[in-house]
Amino acid sequence: MEESKIMEILTDWNFWGNFREDLRARTAYLSKLEKTFGKGAATVLLGVRRAGKSSLAYLFLQKLISQKTVEPKDFLIVNFEDPRFPSNIGADDLMQIYEVYLRKLDPSRHIVLLDEVRNVTGWEKFVRYLLESKKTGVLLTGSSSKLLGREISTVLTGRHVDAEVFPLSFREFLEFKGVQLETEVDMVKNRLKILRELEEYLKWGGFPEVTISESETRKRELLLGYFNDIIMKDVVKRFGVREIEKLESLVGLYISNISTLQSFNRLKDAVKLSLDTVERFSGYLELARMFFSTRKFEFSLKRQLKSVRKVYVIDPGFFYVRGFRVSENYGKLLENVVAIELLRRATFCPSPFEIYYWRDYQGREVDFVIKSGGDVKQLIQTCYEVEDPKVRKREIGALLKASREVRCRNMLVVTWGHEGEEKWDGKTVKFMPLWKWLLRG
Repeated sequence: MEESKIMEILTDWNFWGNFREDLRARTAYLSKLEKTFGKGAATVLLGVRRAGKSSLAYLFLQKLISQKTVEPKDFLIVNFEDPRFPSNIGADDLMQIYEVYLRKLDPSRHIVLLDEVRNVTGWEKFVRYLLESKKTGVLLTGSSSKLLGREISTVLTGRHVDAEVFPLSFREFLEFKGVQLETEVDMVKNRLKILRELEEYLKWGGFPEVTISESETRKRELLLGYFNDIIMKDVVKRFGVREIEKLESLVGLYISNISTLQSFNRLKDAVKLSLDTVERFSGYLELARMFFSTRKFEFSLKRQLKSVRKVYVIDPGFFYVRGFRVSENYGKLLENVVAIELLRRATFCPSPFEIYYWRDYQGREVDFVIKSGGDVKQLIQTCYEVEDPKVRKREIGALLKASREVRCRNMLVVTWGHEGEEKWDGKTVKFMPLWKWLLRG
């Protein structure tokens, strides 16, 4: 590439150039980055497309500037989704870009952000060169379908710290909407507004640009665009999938049946694919983070690995624009939102935990088993409406059976509006509304 063209592109994306954008803070992620960045390893921001990885990276670098630890010229930011870069850009081009930056800016120190680096062939070796030879702080963003592959595990073994970025949590969603909840009193005072916003969150989800868009038409366009891009760019193109229609049929089955058990054997018959292909396609969709799944809690690891999975979509907005929206699915949507929040909390928790479901031979089921180390810490059931005595008896009965089997007395039912505690068989079962549970995490 010509030096003038390189500088033209860099100028548009760097703080020392023309880049100016009003970005909204995401405090929890910024705090996490402060703890992990610059420890002799590359910090990798992974996650579903359009979750806000690039914006978060820029926010973090802006924060470093505000702390006066670095100057704007100390950053090299390269956005590989800029169409002015050649489509076949590779490691040699990266080195040229880097050398042009050093020569033109002459930084006293330098931190490199490679944005959407999945588009570059051979980026891993360039990053290793920066870490080992230049002792440079490196921040990477990209879809998990690319960055969680062999590229990192073989070339950057032990030299990367991953941070998964999710669409907005409900608390972040409220902050983007201008609702600040600093105290318990704020939550009580704003309860009705919180409930209205929760209905909006369940409908349109938490992708940042969707959240701040005023028009419902625009929200729908964005979500459909994200949905199609994940399938075509992060799955079909990345993994060379040829049976696109059958892949789309599989996606349709998953998106219309969230929060339900999904057997590969049943799916293969529905989409007319081999068992191996259904398993591969499902793995691709999880790598792209469109879906994620939980396995059945078993004391035997072998039985656990063979268990039927329970599948969730990464954002409720996808279900709204592509799933079958019938009234009986509202409970499934509530469960899906709880699953997303648990997955998010697991990435931030100082003591990581694992998420399973529980089910016995009679079909009694508990939605979430939270396990940390060798112990089950909590059992969580989700139930939209618990006023019906039959429903309450069924849900609590499953909790009590699971409690005895996994030896855990910490039982919670997340509901739409019911709150309180009840004694069942000498054990306490807590009930908490979804909005309160989401905000107390």
